Amino acid sequence: MSETVPLHLAGNNAPVAEEVTLEPSKVVGEIPAELGGQFFRNGPNPRTGWSPHSFAGDGMIHTIALEGGRARWYRNRYVRTPLYGNPGRSRFALAFDQETGRIDYRVTTANTHLITHAGRLFALEEGGFPYEVTPDLATIGAYTFDGALRTPMTAHPKTCPITGELLFFGYQLRPPYLTYYRATAAGEVVQTRVVDVPRATMTHDFAITRNHVIFMDLPVVFDPAQAAAGGPPWRWDDAHRARFGVLARTAGDDAPVRWFDVVPCYVWHTMNAFEDPRGNTITVTGTRVPTLWHGGADDLEGGLPIVYRWTLDLRSGTVTEEALDDAPSEYPRVADSMLGLPHRYGYTTSFSLDAEPERSEIYAYDLTGGGERAVHRLPPGHTCGEAVFVPRAGTGENEGFLMTFAHDRGAGTSYLAILDAADLAAPPLAEVHVPVRVPAGFHGNWIPV
Repeated sequence: MSETVPLHLAGNNAPVAEEVTLEPSKVVGEIPAELGGQFFRNGPNPRTGWSPHSFAGDGMIHTIALEGGRARWYRNRYVRTPLYGNPGRSRFALAFDQETGRIDYRVTTANTHLITHAGRLFALEEGGFPYEVTPDLATIGAYTFDGALRTPMTAHPKTCPITGELLFFGYQLRPPYLTYYRATAAGEVVQTRVVDVPRATMTHDFAITRNHVIFMDLPVVFDPAQAAAGGPPWRWDDAHRARFGVLARTAGDDAPVRWFDVVPCYVWHTMNAFEDPRGNTITVTGTRVPTLWHGGADDLEGGLPIVYRWTLDLRSGTVTEEALDDAPSEYPRVADSMLGLPHRYGYTTSFSLDAEPERSEIYAYDLTGGGERAVHRLPPGHTCGEAVFVPRAGTGENEGFLMTFAHDRGAGTSYLAILDAADLAAPPLAEVHVPVRVPAGFHGNWIPV
């Protein structure tokens, strides 16, 4: 990696310059005929070619459409937000009204995730409102659930597989710092609840169970003095307690949040959470780092993320913690049908801070079998991001596919890899190659038709 190019812009992290619509260049293997829909992946792609941090790049969505055993097309498009329309402008300058002191949450990168709910497709980033887009990636605009959303929206909402409800939260830099929302399967917000926390912390993700939501109040805090001086707004604070908060999903405003102290850490992403049958414990899994930015924004020595488990004892108020692996990995996922429920399998992708890792590996963890993992190793020089589980109709928990965009460094192009989740070590069922590079990004989803 060149010393003049920051990590988040080096290698396959570098942005691409053009929006294209094109046919795949080739298919290796056989696309399962039952797959009808689109695979979407969101990520940062700064229009100017430069950004101060990976979080700051303009959102660009990449998608491939599959139907009847064939790949129809690949497309990439920017999400048209105010930041897209003002390339290089300061987000703070665009969003902050000096006269009223209000922040315009329409100003967002929309660069982190993409979900569907109540027939709408949303591009998400935790600092602003969701942006509705069409399946062919045209931007419709900011969405506020008919005005019910008054804070930013997390990039990691959860859809309950039992009720179809969308559970989410928003955090902001001034009180109320954390707000919980619950929307019906039809998209109507029926609950808005402030969660009392002492200060603004970077709350990237949370977890749900059948009956509860679990918030994470961790020691990466907002520092207004640093932000005012033009520095990074977030820093590690040893004095801030690390804790998980448990709240009943339908709790009223007066219902307390029950807090459980945990060993200081940061958790970018949860894999899942669930209650035991008697309701005595809640188990949370996710990817944990011991510290984050402890010595400042350039400090990457806090450790690499590993799969971790916390067991919250609701009777004693204690927490049991354990690492499930020592192999660094990120982007944990489960089958959507198991979200919030006891599950056996979870999936992650190997993680490295190198701009050009040797290769990527995809892991499938058997969480009821002592954390044993199956591994899919990409060829040397091939790297990928988050692997999304896509179920086969009417089959077991891990009976389905894993999909991810992969990059072939030697060819300078990319492909959609389709793997058999139940036979992960096997070669891909199919590779859908495109004659362009799909940069590394964050999160995505398979949306069936």
